[in-house]
Amino acid sequence: MRSANGAQQTSEQSWLLIAATIFSLIAFAANSVFCRLALRGGDIDPDSFTAIRLLGGALALLPLCLKPMKTGSPNGTWRGGFYLFVYAYLFSLAYVQLDAGGGALILFGAVQITMFALGMRGGEKLQIWVVLGMLMAFSGLVVLLAPGGSAPDLESALFMAVSGIAWGCYSVLGKRSESPAQVTAGNFLRSLPPMVVVAAIGLAKASLHITPAGAIYAIASGVLASGAGYIVWYAVVKRIRAQTAATLQLSVPVLASVAGVVLLSEPLSTRMVAASLIVLGGIALALLSAKR
Repeated sequence: MRSANGAQQTSEQSWLLIAATIFSLIAFAANSVFCRLALRGGDIDPDSFTAIRLLGGALALLPLCLKPMKTGSPNGTWRGGFYLFVYAYLFSLAYVQLDAGGGALILFGAVQITMFALGMRGGEKLQIWVVLGMLMAFSGLVVLLAPGGSAPDLESALFMAVSGIAWGCYSVLGKRSESPAQVTAGNFLRSLPPMVVVAAIGLAKASLHITPAGAIYAIASGVLASGAGYIVWYAVVKRIRAQTAATLQLSVPVLASVAGVVLLSEPLSTRMVAASLIVLGGIALALLSAKR
C-alpha cells in the first residue's frame, strides 16, 4: 500500500512540475508581448518601462522579503539583482525594434548556450542526444539571423543576446535557491539601485515619457509575467537539469510569435516559421532523449 501511495505521490509531483513549467514559459512569452505592446506605439520609453516593471515586481513581492529565511540565508543576492537588471533593461531596449517572436528567439538562443555552458561547468554530464537537440534548436536561431531582407536589426539583436546571457546566469542561480519566492523577491529589490541610476540619467536628458497604457503594460509585465512567473521558474529549475531547462525555454519564441501575430498583428514571415519549426524539433529531440 505504501508503494502505491508513493507512486501516486510521485505522479502528482510530476504533473505539478509540468504545470509549473508550462506556466513559467507562458509568463516568459507574455513579457515579450507586454513589452512590444508598450513600446511599439511609443506609449512608454524603454527606461521607464523597465523601471516600472522592476519596481512593480519588487512592491508586489515585498511582503516575502520581510519574512526571514529559515536557514538565516539572505533573501536574494546582489549578483541575482544585477543579472535581473541587465536582462530586463537590455530586453526593453531591444524590443524597440524587434518583433515579439524574433526577439524571444534571440533571447532564448543566448539563454540556451549560457545555461548549457554553466551546466557543464557545474558538473552536469553531457547527453549526446540532448546536445544534438540543442544544436538543432540553436540552428533555428541561425536561420532567423542570417543576412536577408527580414533579418532583425543588428544592434537590437546584440542587446537581446546579452540580455539572454544575463537571464541564463540568473536562471542557473536559481538551482541553489532555498526558497524561490523569497529569493526572487530579494533579487527584485536588489535590481532597483542600478535602475534608479539609469532612470535618473533619462530624466536629466528629458527622454522619459509615460502614458497610462504604457504604465499598465509595464505593471502587468512586472507583477504578473515577471514576479509570479520567476518565482515559479526558480521552483522548477531546482528540480531539473540546467540543460533541460535551457532547451525548454526555446519553446517561448514560438509562443511569443503566435501571440505577436494574433495580438499585435505582426507579420509571420517564412523565415520565422522555418526557424520555429527547427526549434521545436530540437526541443522534442532533446526532451525525448533525456526521458530515455
